[in-house]
Amino acid sequence: MKAKVSGPATPNRAVWARLGWAYLFFWYFSGVAQLLIIRAGVAGWKGMIQASMVTLLWLIPLILFPARARILAGVIGLLLWASSLTGLGYFLIYGQEFSQSVIFIMFDSNMQESTEYLGHYFSWSIVGAIAAYTFAGLVLWTRVRPAYLTRKALVTCCVLFIAVGVGFNAVNQYRKRPTLQLAAAKFEENIEAAALWQMVVGYHQYRQQLAEMSTMMATQAQIPPLKNLTDTHAGQRSTLVLVIGESTNRERMSVYGYGRPTTPNLDQLRGQLQIFSEVVAPRPYTIETLQQVLTFADEEHPDRYLSTPTLISVMKQAGYKTFWITNQQTMTKRNTMLTLFSQQADQQTYLNNNRDQNETSQYDEDVLDPFSKVLEDDAPRKLIVVHLLGTHMSYKYRYPPTYDYFKDRIGVPANVTDGQLEVYNSYDNAVRYNDYVVSSLIKRFSDTDPNGFLLYLSDHGESVYDPVAPEVLGRNEAAPTRPMYTVPFIVWKSPSWKAAQGTILEPADYLARPYSTSHFIHTWTDLAGLRFDEFEPARSIASQGYKSERLLIGNPHNPGSLRDFSQLPIAPKQGSAVQATR
Repeated sequence: MKAKVSGPATPNRAVWARLGWAYLFFWYFSGVAQLLIIRAGVAGWKGMIQASMVTLLWLIPLILFPARARILAGVIGLLLWASSLTGLGYFLIYGQEFSQSVIFIMFDSNMQESTEYLGHYFSWSIVGAIAAYTFAGLVLWTRVRPAYLTRKALVTCCVLFIAVGVGFNAVNQYRKRPTLQLAAAKFEENIEAAALWQMVVGYHQYRQQLAEMSTMMATQAQIPPLKNLTDTHAGQRSTLVLVIGESTNRERMSVYGYGRPTTPNLDQLRGQLQIFSEVVAPRPYTIETLQQVLTFADEEHPDRYLSTPTLISVMKQAGYKTFWITNQQTMTKRNTMLTLFSQQADQQTYLNNNRDQNETSQYDEDVLDPFSKVLEDDAPRKLIVVHLLGTHMSYKYRYPPTYDYFKDRIGVPANVTDGQLEVYNSYDNAVRYNDYVVSSLIKRFSDTDPNGFLLYLSDHGESVYDPVAPEVLGRNEAAPTRPMYTVPFIVWKSPSWKAAQGTILEPADYLARPYSTSHFIHTWTDLAGLRFDEFEPARSIASQGYKSERLLIGNPHNPGSLRDFSQLPIAPKQGSAVQATR
């Protein structure tokens, strides 16, 4: 179909006015969010400039086919509107710019999880803002009119729009980067601020990540084993258990001093437990955190997982039969980082394979029977990893009705509003149910009279209207709060395992050592009695050679974003709690 370059006579001034209205219509779907971001001081003008430049590309179809300008603008505008809602909604909820990290997490979530998040953050004020946003876009669309250009003007505009929109950026990146691949990656980064391209680039990056994961099983198999590995428990029957929780903030656990009885079972077991009080996660997201927890990677060396063994591989090298039991909704056959870890185990139990995955029937107690069955396995040396759904959003789906214990304001901080109370209570109920599951795992393990230990930690925390951040719900690495990183770290050791350790006297401040789970593999192997050339005693919370260091949090692939956890604001004293009557 030939492009029209002539049509009804239109004065030049009117032609450019019509192009201006068309540009404003397309720009609107990127510009509104960017203006809000600039006004909030979240970011500077760079994103606005980049989005404004890329927007010029949408004018090209309109000037090539002016007779169909309204239809083309409507179709393109609908795509831009739909793709812009995610970024706009994210800003309205978090007050932060929608980023590549968020896009990756969104694509790595299933439909049920996404639905739960939408349910958590639903509010009529956001609906009203989106309705007004949509109405203004429709008004701008009614101003779009055909703009007929001469052939010379048409060619000039097309060249100009391409050059300004993407050409200059592409050439500049190619000139500055050593390889075409790096140039393309930077180019993609620079067009992300514009509506639609956020999603297109995000999905492309996601697919690339999945492709990389598909090769990791093969590359992991090629990684050399640890050098000079020795085991102080060699030749003994032993069972070691690692329980990985989800989204549990230790500050909401009574075993850590929280005023509400959220962990009655662990409270009763306190005398049998080592309860470490100053442990934090390096990042507030599951996959990114476990990439460090279960490997030799850390905040300063984020890529070490590519060249060093995982915890599963280390234990297999030490002669352990490995098991992975998970109630995590991401545990399908999709090729994610969690799949990599689980597939390295000798035996996997995937419990959350329902079509709807996260419905109320899928509670963490489902791990108990498979756990008991694995305990009966006759392998002389076993490593059992249990991955819980924990206190993940939506909290009300994480526990059965019998655990709907907290319903009022008793023990609730004064900052929690009536509108926040239900969610606040449901999180505490989820913590209380999680206490039942974790304590049941400990009891079932101890009943087998094992030679070994069980270690429980959460991947990261969760901010749920806590006094230190009264309006924050969830996790956001760009705006960190302490509850997003403070995690439980609890160890139960069997009597025989304790006896084998001799009479080592632990320092008085042993349980209060500041520690990041980014160095967890050193602690785990230390507790397991393993030694090897790569072992760093200074990075084991259980070692006599432990040395305190900064607790770094943030995205390690952006070193400038790393910060010291200790510098985050501290919550007010618990005296702010309201003791209401039932």
